[in-house]
Amino acid sequence: MKKRIFNQSLIALAAGLITAFNVGISAAQTSDTKPIEWVIGFQPGGGSDAVARAVAESMSKTLNRAIIVNNKPGAGTNIAAEYTARSKDFGNIMFTADFATLAANPHLFSKLAYNAEKDFVAVGLLARFPLFFAVSSTVPVNNFKEFVAWAKSKPNGTNYATPGLGSPHHLATELLGERTGLNLIHVPYRGGASAIVDVMGGQVPFMLIDSASVVPHMKAGKVKILAVASAQRLKNYPEIPTLIEQGVAGFEAYAWQGLVVPTGTSPDTVTQFSKALQAALDSPTVKARFEALAVDPLPGTPAQMTTYAASEKERWGRVIHSIGVKLD
Repeated sequence: MKKRIFNQSLIALAAGLITAFNVGISAAQTSDTKPIEWVIGFQPGGGSDAVARAVAESMSKTLNRAIIVNNKPGAGTNIAAEYTARSKDFGNIMFTADFATLAANPHLFSKLAYNAEKDFVAVGLLARFPLFFAVSSTVPVNNFKEFVAWAKSKPNGTNYATPGLGSPHHLATELLGERTGLNLIHVPYRGGASAIVDVMGGQVPFMLIDSASVVPHMKAGKVKILAVASAQRLKNYPEIPTLIEQGVAGFEAYAWQGLVVPTGTSPDTVTQFSKALQAALDSPTVKARFEALAVDPLPGTPAQMTTYAASEKERWGRVIHSIGVKLD
């Protein structure tokens, strides 16, 4: 009888220790005092930065925790992705994983220091960005047909800017060059902010640029917008024709982003972050900010983001291999 009581006591003690251990992990991943680090693979001042900061402000209020944005630009988001994947600060770090990180880079690079499918856990999609065809005011054209004729008159080809290697801006422009027969030369930057500045300054004649990065400059009249790479004209900018309307049949491209955390983050923390993200995307303040930037919010569950990213990886993988783009 005494032996049985002793065994039951051991079981109770072990159960208590396990419970205390799990509670300790949960508490460590949801610290109320340590700020959450939001990693972005692009420069401050661009579209990705603007979206993250708007959403972070709202999520911070819901979570009752400070969120600090950490910009780590370069290498087509690979620097930021590797930094996040290697972090063990579970519950205190998250990352804007975009089209490049999750869909394009696995096809563009033979070796990556992270695995997009294994090293990250989806929190939820953030936003979709229409791509505008922007040209410098120094380029003597007023529509896309005139631009094609002007570009074809350049015997050494025409430079174009992008926010970075492997970005949707990069791949969409390569695809556009193939469709139109233009000789285009890629000039990658470390983000949309510096790229559009050089287009406005005439150092690079044009680029496909996401709406969030270019709308403020467009409204100020600092850059000419000849087209949008969407299936239909945008509701907020109905005066801008699509590339499809201007002769590039079936051409549609856009940038998209989602929020992820490193694998090892507790399911409870993922759920907590996801709920805060959905509340942010549904808030009037964030909706108004997104509308001003011509950005579409993409609310949804972590599972929906995982499915979406997998389908985009397959879709753009076919495009990447068909146009023969490789970055290493």
